[in-house]
Amino acid sequence: MDMFEVRSEDYGELQRLVDAVFRPGISSQATASKIDVLMSSDAFDLCDDLAEVVDLLPSRTFTRTQLCDQLNSILSGHGWGGVYGTVE
Repeated sequence: MDMFEVRSEDYGELQRLVDAVFRPGISSQATASKIDVLMSSDAFDLCDDLAEVVDLLPSRTFTRTQLCDQLNSILSGHGWGGVYGTVE
């Protein structure tokens, strides 16, 4: 981690969201829509930055891998990967 980067108290919240949308043991072929992700994110009361990340998702359905790729791309584009953590 860069010495100037500080982890937010919300670090890891997006990982918790992904794990809630795609529960352990679910098929790798399972999908979720952006609406599914938005509805789940409401329960997590995400900070404004992370709510923006979720809002920036394209309107489509995702496998877990596709959702993680999209979220990580948005986080990287904003330079927030080290602050909020990436997802897998």
